[in-house]
Amino acid sequence: MSWEKLVEQKIQEAMAAGEFDDLPGKGKPLDLSAYFATPEEVRVSNSILRNAGIVPEEVQLLGEIAKLKESLEGCADDGRRKEISRKIDELTLKYNLLREHSKGSGKRRF
Repeated sequence: MSWEKLVEQKIQEAMAAGEFDDLPGKGKPLDLSAYFATPEEVRVSNSILRNAGIVPEEVQLLGEIAKLKESLEGCADDGRRKEISRKIDELTLKYNLLREHSKGSGKRRF
């Protein structure tokens, strides 16, 4: 059996078992505008890095900022809140500088 037929068979079996029934966004069109707005060479490099488990620094920073914002919401200690807010500001500045640098150079940094 060819590789393609094996993959197709596995997909058909999963569909028959209902494994795709509750996927997020089911029945809605995919929004690929951001994907196609990204230059092809960047899409390819992003795909390679994603498959290798590596994320761009900008994405990593956004994740850290989101976690800090969550911890800020649940924090009652004023000193700790100030520390978290300072770290959020620091990471936000770093993120903005990275974005500006990548815009100016015409390339993305990874």
